[in-house]
Amino acid sequence: MSFETASLSLLGNRKENQDRVAVVTRNGTALLIVVDGMGGHSQGANAAQLAVDIVQQSFADARAPLLDPQGFLTMALSLAHDAVVKLGAKLSLDQRPRATCAICASQDDGTYWAHVGDSRIYQLRDGQVVSRTRDHSHIELLLREGVIEENQMSSHPMRNLVECCLGGDAPLPETTVSGKRHLQAGDALIVCTDGLWSGVDERMLASYATDRGIELDDVLKQLAEAAVANGAPHSDNTSICGLRVAPESD
Repeated sequence: MSFETASLSLLGNRKENQDRVAVVTRNGTALLIVVDGMGGHSQGANAAQLAVDIVQQSFADARAPLLDPQGFLTMALSLAHDAVVKLGAKLSLDQRPRATCAICASQDDGTYWAHVGDSRIYQLRDGQVVSRTRDHSHIELLLREGVIEENQMSSHPMRNLVECCLGGDAPLPETTVSGKRHLQAGDALIVCTDGLWSGVDERMLASYATDRGIELDDVLKQLAEAAVANGAPHSDNTSICGLRVAPESD
């Protein structure tokens, strides 16, 4: 399968952009990375940049296509966590830099995901959400227990309470690594920070991302700008990267 990829990061109504995104392709494998430096902690932007650098270096050091995608993703998150912990080692625990992260590795006819925190990955097909990651957050727990509905998550007052992240304590945080998810022609993958998913409806996300009449660069631009506008005047850093599988005829 051939892939189309793109990425974008917007400042939003913030003084500093603590998000980082990257898309790397090599030997038929596409790696999408989104990291959100946690703004309430010292050096959030540095933590995000360091995490992205570590994941990219891990990919550069690995054989591609990846022989063990799940093992690679687990190792990459572990190395990124250790590096962010080291970055804040001399600070008090409550001041140490932290970050959420989502990584998506796609090759052949499949995709593999890993994430920690509330940065998300979506698989979209024919204008619908096939699947998404489940946040390591309090509101995700409320959703699973039926206390709130999906459409209440973006505006819930506890939306920013993340239970797991890179950095902080030395022990590896809870991370989620998926098995292989089948990709088919026309599918789209979106990897994004909470600034994006909290600002656009999932129906809009799915319909835009799978519309072959719109270039993927333009799709990401329209989604990110809509999220910033919907969150104004308090919109967050808003970052997104995407992959779209080319139709069989391409």
